[in-house]
Amino acid sequence: MPKLVLIDGSSYLYRAFHALPPLTNSAGEPTGALFGVVNMLRATLAERPDCAVFVVDAPGKTFRDDLYPEYKANRSALPDDLRAQVQPMCDIVQALGFPLLRIAGVEADDVIGTLALEAAREGTEVTISTGDKDFAQLLQPFDDGGSIRLVNTMSGSVLDTDEAVIAKFGVRANQIVDMLALMGDAIDNVKGVDKCGPKTAAKWLAEYGTLDGVIENAEKIGGKIGENLRTALPRLPLNRELVTIKTDVPLDQPAKSMTLRDRDVDTLRTLYARYGFNAALRDLDGTPAPGATERKVSMRGTEAGWARTGAASAEAPDPRLGEKGEYETVTTREQLDAWIAKLQAADAFAFDVETDSLDAHTANLVGVSLATQAHAGCYIPFGHDYPGAPAQLKREDVLDALRPLFTDASKKKIGQHGKYDLHVLRTHGVAVRGYAEDTMLESFVFNAGASRHDMDSLAKRYLGYDTVRYEDVAGKGAKQIPFSHVSLEDATRYAAEDADVTLRLHAVLRPKIAAEPSLDAVYRDIEMPLVPVLERIESNGVLVDVAELRRQSADLGKRMLDAQQLATNLAGRTFSLDSPKQVGQLLFEELKLPVQVKTSTGQPSVNEEALEALADLHELPKVILEYRGLAKLRSTYTDKLPEMVNPSTGRVHTSYHQAGAATGRLASSDPNLQNIPIRTDDGRRIRRAFVAPEGRRIVACDYSQIELRIMAHLSEDPNLLRAFTSGDDIHRATAAEVFGRTIEEVTNNERRAAKAINFGLMYGMSAFGLAKQLGIGRGEAQDYIALYFSRYPGVRDFMERTRQEARERGFVETVFGRRLHLENIQARNQGLRAGAERAAINAPMQGTAADIVKRAMIEIDRWLAGLGGRALMILQVHDELVFEVEEAFVEELVAGAKDRMAAAAELRVPLVVDAGQGLNWDEAH
Repeated sequence: MPKLVLIDGSSYLYRAFHALPPLTNSAGEPTGALFGVVNMLRATLAERPDCAVFVVDAPGKTFRDDLYPEYKANRSALPDDLRAQVQPMCDIVQALGFPLLRIAGVEADDVIGTLALEAAREGTEVTISTGDKDFAQLLQPFDDGGSIRLVNTMSGSVLDTDEAVIAKFGVRANQIVDMLALMGDAIDNVKGVDKCGPKTAAKWLAEYGTLDGVIENAEKIGGKIGENLRTALPRLPLNRELVTIKTDVPLDQPAKSMTLRDRDVDTLRTLYARYGFNAALRDLDGTPAPGATERKVSMRGTEAGWARTGAASAEAPDPRLGEKGEYETVTTREQLDAWIAKLQAADAFAFDVETDSLDAHTANLVGVSLATQAHAGCYIPFGHDYPGAPAQLKREDVLDALRPLFTDASKKKIGQHGKYDLHVLRTHGVAVRGYAEDTMLESFVFNAGASRHDMDSLAKRYLGYDTVRYEDVAGKGAKQIPFSHVSLEDATRYAAEDADVTLRLHAVLRPKIAAEPSLDAVYRDIEMPLVPVLERIESNGVLVDVAELRRQSADLGKRMLDAQQLATNLAGRTFSLDSPKQVGQLLFEELKLPVQVKTSTGQPSVNEEALEALADLHELPKVILEYRGLAKLRSTYTDKLPEMVNPSTGRVHTSYHQAGAATGRLASSDPNLQNIPIRTDDGRRIRRAFVAPEGRRIVACDYSQIELRIMAHLSEDPNLLRAFTSGDDIHRATAAEVFGRTIEEVTNNERRAAKAINFGLMYGMSAFGLAKQLGIGRGEAQDYIALYFSRYPGVRDFMERTRQEARERGFVETVFGRRLHLENIQARNQGLRAGAERAAINAPMQGTAADIVKRAMIEIDRWLAGLGGRALMILQVHDELVFEVEEAFVEELVAGAKDRMAAAAELRVPLVVDAGQGLNWDEAH
């Protein structure tokens, strides 16, 4: 079936301009938007469409301006840096062989809409490459196999069905126009119904079907929003006309004739060399153009090199790596033996497991996929049990045959998020050794700031390849079937591809990391050794006292009822404390409390921040906050944890995520044990339910003020270093410096203020934030900060130095070389830029702390491995490690763990570790 790609060129250019830093070439010409467009176009060419068209807005007015003179009247002039890149973009587009369309009197959207419908009606698969939601109105069924899908090249998201549109916007594709008419479009100066956001518009359209239906029933809609609707009625028909994409634009040639031309290599070479696009140059003929110099693209003149920082992943992928593979379904012993021979002959192999559950501890193994070279692989099924399923090998026979290879530490294994696979294989009697590479972690270490590191996203980003998704073979929603019911043909297409693509991703990502020694060290010395450590911690699990949790649930429930009764008394009537709508109506319409915080749609908010802001004005918000806190503890922990006890082990097994936070901090889920409150009695009560079995104890070892110690190390401030090396209470020492007292003279309030400053500055707290936290005036808070910096000038210098380095390099590093890329460090928007600067200061400390904890876990795990189970590492929570230990071994465990944790980094100040032990986690903390 023919394929047509329609590129929304104006959208490409604007999005690239605002998404990438303000890059320039060696001559100082702006190149950021151009760089983004070129890489997106190269990725499009890698997909080898039959036809492709690049469409941009023509200069001058359109028919919409005649309909509504105020159309787009609020748009500011095109920035000079962006205007300068428009013509070079068009030159490169045409040199790449793309037809370029500019039609006077209409917008690019109208040209794309016309081409899309014409081609789809003729049986063509149409892809519209855009980030514009308006195009969703074009999605509809077509005869003869034609289709339209929308691909957001920035996020990789796809819209291709009515269901996908409903999931994203809450309305059907044929209701998008009506929704836009109701909402309006601030960018195009189309004024909708005041205060009508997407949820309100979707609600009305669900009830009345169409815009006409909403108009006809406007009198039925009550409240202020109903008044706003009735006020807007005269302009809604015009809105509909303005937001409807025109699909009958007269064109000189049909869509199917708009094929790609051969690229003009000489012109491209000249343009790429001028603008410093060296990867694109290499793509032309394998060598740079004469005179081209590496890393000429710079951030406003610095030698940062965007390709060396966060945008390295924007490089167009090698088209060869994006080709489909050939896969074999292994159902006979002869086939299995042949693959065993391939594995034995290979230096390394990629693998993946297929199961009937996402819970690694209870999942049944359905099959295994393998690959030893790119574009080839196999799937060995043994658990597909649908009616009529072909005969398969026995699971035990397959695992027995593979076990020597999986347990051979000298045979390198490659996986994608392999911790899950290690769990599953271990529970089925195969303890994998030699797990050497993980593409999820390669991607994470290379660019931790990327939003997703799953295989589908990585394949698209680095290979230009659309993988077969799980939903493609198993369905989705209520109709999804277990993988054991997927046909062998479809299962092979999906599963073998996983192993193959893993191998291909490794081929791309490994050289990127190897080229950066600091990143290579983070990957090799921290992240990869941690994988089996986390797998063992998760397998160990933690024992919970279910009866204690049930008692706590009952108590929380009683206190929730008490809070509800008190709230009813205060309100003078009954209402649902769980309903934001009812709470908002009561607080703002009946009690007339002032609106302190608004939602993104401008409505009064009743979130935690809003209620805290009202707590001093009325007792009811306090009661609602208390109720919500109790309800969250009950639903998240005391009710839920008993349901998560593994029936086989009697323990709770959390899952740790290495590729979660960009700073490298571990996250946990199912259940999340890192967010249990520790500053409240109720939170500590929950920790009491995490217990040791008879004859054993819980031991908790926690770094003391690790991030402040890292600040002292990085800033090298003499006074801060002296405070830590002398062993003083750092907050009292800071208070003494700031307020000009001896440590003995410092009051508790002064220590509290110093503590707020110490921690607040690391997180970019302003004078306003400090004033709010301490309950003092903003001027007084500013004086505190000024005093702090006068006593710790090294901290101030470190902060300014870090900001400057971040602006120049585009990233910051931890002590161990982990990088955090800061895409907004040179943003034009002051708020975005300030946020990036705060992250630049905090990330080295938080990231270094995460690295230290991980290094300690690796060393402690090595030590525990030879102790025969006398002590188990069972939890990691922020800067704390928790163990389950034989009673007679507690002192030795504490000494050994503290020594290894303290030695996990060599800083200019000592790392101090506190330890405690008890029958439960709360006693040990």
